[in-house]
Amino acid sequence: MPRYILKRVLLGLVALFVVSTLTFFLMFLVPGGPFLSEKTPSASTLAALEKKYGLDKPVIVQYGNYMTNVLKGDLGPSMKQRGRTVNDRIGTRFPISARLGGSAMVLALFAGIPLGCLAALKRGRAGDNTILVISTVGIAMPSFITSALLMYIFSLKLGWLPSIGLDGPKNYIMPVAALAFYPTAYITRLMRSSMLDVLGQDYMRTAQAKGLPWAVRIFKHALRNAVGPIITYLGPALAFILIGSFVVEGIFTIPGLGNSFVSSITNRDYTVIMGTTLFLAALLIGFNILSDVLNKLLDQRIQLK
Repeated sequence: MPRYILKRVLLGLVALFVVSTLTFFLMFLVPGGPFLSEKTPSASTLAALEKKYGLDKPVIVQYGNYMTNVLKGDLGPSMKQRGRTVNDRIGTRFPISARLGGSAMVLALFAGIPLGCLAALKRGRAGDNTILVISTVGIAMPSFITSALLMYIFSLKLGWLPSIGLDGPKNYIMPVAALAFYPTAYITRLMRSSMLDVLGQDYMRTAQAKGLPWAVRIFKHALRNAVGPIITYLGPALAFILIGSFVVEGIFTIPGLGNSFVSSITNRDYTVIMGTTLFLAALLIGFNILSDVLNKLLDQRIQLK
């Protein structure tokens, strides 16, 4: 396993190099610039700003300087917020998004796995059909639609929950539910399919023939072998939650990393765009590696090559 982990880490570093390179050069294809707004600065002011941030140098020189700073862990200064660096913005905003996304992921796991098991055990019955319908709706419905519905019902109509910010525990309920709806639905269907496959295996029939209690057969044998695909899905699920948080944070006015990333694109804040993209790519690669390792620890039959 250490050799596999080392190989995945090296491949991850190559992927990060490609992401950082593509993001850097794509910035020059974006129309406009970080210093152009409704009030266009004078030519001398614009030249001074470009010199300050190194934009007056040839592209290849800028690229070399940027990659050198990235290797040192420096993602550069923000071009729109004076005195703020990209590292500061990520360090300030990411914990908010992490709490939001982590809560959504925990909710999705604790709701999706039991629902999937219940649907498999009640296959073909009313409970199974109901769960399948709800999970299908959850997969088909975008997070911004879910957010709008939750806000309309529980905030505007009923007045039970606040709809702006994260000032208290109640503020987390709607954004977490909106982010968790899709992964919960997907995990439910994935768990149902995996559980049905495990329940049809020979060792489950043998366990039943030996007279093992129902709880032992389900929780010790079936659930442990059926949860593998869920662990594998954690990487893509994290990607969905991070991308979905961009919209959800904007709807609920949450000052997280997703909201910051969207505003940086609008303001053409090149360094924030590049730094946030690189940070999110590193996070996703790391979680994908972790999900593979956890899958191996849960099922020793899996061969990591």
